[in-house]
Amino acid sequence: MSTHDLYTAVPDEDVWQIPATGAARFNWEYAEGRERLLALYQKGKDKQWDGAKRIDWDLPVDPHNPLGTPDEALTLHGTRYWRKLTDDDKGELRRHYASWNFSQFLHGEQGAMVCAARIVESVPDLDAKFYSATQTMDEARHAEVFGRFLHEKIGLLYPIDDSLQGLLGDTLRDARWDMPYLGMQVLIEGLALAAFGMIRDTTDKPLPKQILAYVMQDEARHVAFGRMALRDHYRQLSDAELREREEFVIEGCHLMRDRLRGVEVLENFGIPRQEAVRFTEQSEFLHLFRRLLFSRIVPCVKDIGLWGPRLQKAYLDMGVFEMGDSNLDLLMSRDEEVAEALDRERFAAEEAARVAEVAAVIAEGAGAPAGDEAGDEAGDPAGDEAGGGPDGRTGPGAR
Repeated sequence: MSTHDLYTAVPDEDVWQIPATGAARFNWEYAEGRERLLALYQKGKDKQWDGAKRIDWDLPVDPHNPLGTPDEALTLHGTRYWRKLTDDDKGELRRHYASWNFSQFLHGEQGAMVCAARIVESVPDLDAKFYSATQTMDEARHAEVFGRFLHEKIGLLYPIDDSLQGLLGDTLRDARWDMPYLGMQVLIEGLALAAFGMIRDTTDKPLPKQILAYVMQDEARHVAFGRMALRDHYRQLSDAELREREEFVIEGCHLMRDRLRGVEVLENFGIPRQEAVRFTEQSEFLHLFRRLLFSRIVPCVKDIGLWGPRLQKAYLDMGVFEMGDSNLDLLMSRDEEVAEALDRERFAAEEAARVAEVAAVIAEGAGAPAGDEAGDEAGDPAGDEAGGGPDGRTGPGAR
């Protein structure tokens, strides 16, 4: 089925085109590179995985409760509209919220793929080109698995949020080679990691937990890459150039905090937009998410050297300034550990199931009649003809 048949609203355009700006840069030095970045490139190669195989797509998903979302986390809970909803309505509301979240994840990952490809083209250093090439593949895989989850398990998609599309457009239209790093690796990936982590750590549903844990394992490398490249570059910039980047960060943070809310979900349930905005702003879940949103962004911005007075004041006004002291390396290492622990649990369970299956076959064989065992040992010519000759062929051609 075409994706366009599953959208809640028709996208404004089938193909969104952003005129390319900036130069493509080649580097003829192939023997040198930063050791830390080349080590990250090696890790990027080693950690590639197949979304069709690593994820257990046979796990069932209830489309009306795909994430196990409690009633209290739904924006309409406690309002006059909530009392009018039937159980089926509440299930459909959960489906729409899951669809909206994962649709934005999907569109964001396609944006990340395009930005990573742009970095390959425009970044001057070959070691950064190498790593960006592995990230482009990572982002393609992420778009693949989010798209498959929405198509096969939810059966519903939302168009890209205007705010996310605006930030992506601003990031890709800028001719400066570092802006795809700043817009994508720091802001959009920081937003995504906060949303991924909130769902990964609260859902009791195994399939979305797998998807998010494995995607976050990749994203931990991507953020590390962005930090390395931008930290080195921003040390060389003038105060005026740093202020320009800080203004971009401030505008992007306000945009994501104030407008990425999923109001269109409530509008699809007949709630007037003004009320939908008010209910959303009153949601404790949204307030928690907004704080978590900056848990990845603020320490990263500080680490790469964008920490001027205006940016610090903006974060003070948002109430997230203290997050600049968060241990980003600890957060990223935990993302790696969660994915590896999930793999160990899954493989241990699969191994236990195989052992149990072998034990059952042995037990069944031990209880077989003696005549059957004797017949098996002596061989049955008729059985060879019917079941296959010594070369493994079967049927009439086996003779």
